[in-house]
Amino acid sequence: MKINSCFFREIRLKKYVSSIFLAIGCCLGAQTINVGGSNWTVSVPTITEAGTNYAGTYESATNLITLSGNLPGSFLNLLTTGAARVSVHHTPTTWNSNLHLYAKRSGGSATISGLCVLCTATINGGTTYVEIPQAVDTAFFTINFTGVLGLSNSVSYTGINTQLQISGVSVIVPATTYNTQVVFTIGAN
Repeated sequence: MKINSCFFREIRLKKYVSSIFLAIGCCLGAQTINVGGSNWTVSVPTITEAGTNYAGTYESATNLITLSGNLPGSFLNLLTTGAARVSVHHTPTTWNSNLHLYAKRSGGSATISGLCVLCTATINGGTTYVEIPQAVDTAFFTINFTGVLGLSNSVSYTGINTQLQISGVSVIVPATTYNTQVVFTIGAN
């Protein structure tokens, strides 16, 4: 996040990806999460009078970040709930505790491949804003699968568009540059 100058504020978000790799035995594949998109710069108009010419809450484009990835069969076999969870947190470089960051997703598809009986894969949750905490992961959405796994199974997910929102921008937040990285993690639910 970035906020600049005395009465002009600009906020920037950097996308960041974090993948968890499970290393149980030498033949276990790793689940992946890929992040595409761009940094987000929020321009807050010149504040001349408290509360009259700025929103305080700003939203990015709906497709600022696009998530995709793969869950190999070796990982799917470990999931007792039939779901993988995508979590999110942010790691600030400079931050103000009055600023609050949120994410929500739209779209996306999940498909299961390989030999599988009555198998389906779906993406659930995350369609309303979830606050992104600092340093501690919070659940964003899940990738669920059902069916009887067979040979060479994997779940691929693509096109999960992510939108960010920041709130708490006000004249009481000191005018300076604020930066943070948004980190997505995938693992067992």
